Amino acid sequence: MKKWMLWIGLAAMLSGCCSVCKKDAGALDSHTTYAKDALQQFVDSGEVPGVISVFYQNGVQETACIGYADARTKRPITLDDVYMQCSQTKGFCGVTIAMLVEEGKISLDDPVSKYLPEFKNLWVQVSEANGERKLVKAKNVLTVRMCMNHTGGFPFELPNFQAMGGWSRRMPLRSVAATAASQPIKFEPGTKASYSNVGIDIGAAVVEVVTGKRWEAFLQERVLAPLGMSSTTFWPTDKQLQNKIELFKVESGKPAIWQEQASSMQRPYNDDRVFSSAGAGLWTTVRDQLKFYKMLMNLGVGENGVRILQEDTVKSILAQSTRPNGLGGYSLGLNAPVTDGEDQWFGHGGAWRTSCSVNWHKKQLKLIAIQQVGKKLDDFNKNYNQAATKFFADPKISNDDAYTGRLTE
Repeated sequence: MKKWMLWIGLAAMLSGCCSVCKKDAGALDSHTTYAKDALQQFVDSGEVPGVISVFYQNGVQETACIGYADARTKRPITLDDVYMQCSQTKGFCGVTIAMLVEEGKISLDDPVSKYLPEFKNLWVQVSEANGERKLVKAKNVLTVRMCMNHTGGFPFELPNFQAMGGWSRRMPLRSVAATAASQPIKFEPGTKASYSNVGIDIGAAVVEVVTGKRWEAFLQERVLAPLGMSSTTFWPTDKQLQNKIELFKVESGKPAIWQEQASSMQRPYNDDRVFSSAGAGLWTTVRDQLKFYKMLMNLGVGENGVRILQEDTVKSILAQSTRPNGLGGYSLGLNAPVTDGEDQWFGHGGAWRTSCSVNWHKKQLKLIAIQQVGKKLDDFNKNYNQAATKFFADPKISNDDAYTGRLTE
């Protein structure tokens, strides 16, 4: 009797293990294990507590949940565990800007001062030959495009960023914009590229002026809710946080060490002092994030059939660069190629080793989710990239009919 009960319990446990990492609806199982074969060794050694990997090609998907959301308690990592996606938040802001461009409510080349008058006069900090610094009035007009593709001249963060608790900053987006406008910028707008959370937040403040709504409310109404992204939020509940993917400090050849928090995102995570930040700060799950990136891969249509953007909008200002020539590739809150092509990908990564990118031409997607700080694990990254290459090159992974009927209104 006891042996029979043991087998039943084991079967239930295995069933639960499989269900928490089950592929999302609408995709066929590839029956491959490229990611697990490549990455399991790092979990076994304790260097990486846990990782989720998703490879997708034309309706066929490999989903791998390897290791733990919390290595201390051996809690398995699942597709429904919340995690901080950091700078991947920028792509969500890019989509909201693209919506308003599509609707004719803003132009990417509109002066930011049209919506936020405090940006009418900007000052650039320049260095003299003798090492002294001075301020000169900016000659170029700051545009919405420049804020969203990191060519506006803004610093990575405001000077008071760390003191205020990180990305959640404890102040509204309009206040972030006003503070940024009062300080000198690094270079003439549109002449260089410098990665900036501040610039993206200014873009979100423009959205607030145009829509008359808080940016996070507009995002919820027009993107998250229509796509069914019910677990994506700037304020995860206490229950969600009990099952979050824990943050660990990693270093090659050594066991990972649990971190209570990072200086860039400090507790508390969900009280009334937390404000949205379009540059970074949005919590999500892998199951939810797949819905967002598959929408981009499908040129504006979610897996549930809901259209978020028109095809041409995605192709023209999200899937390819909006920067001037010679400044590299970046669109609106998304890494994107200078010139779109059959083998080109676009997407974004986050500081704590999350990333997702898509190729709309070939209907391909690759996602990885970890929560780690510390040194990059070169061997881990190498193995992951090799696994992705093997998956997309596998001749058995082809399903030409998988998208029949999906790209409809």
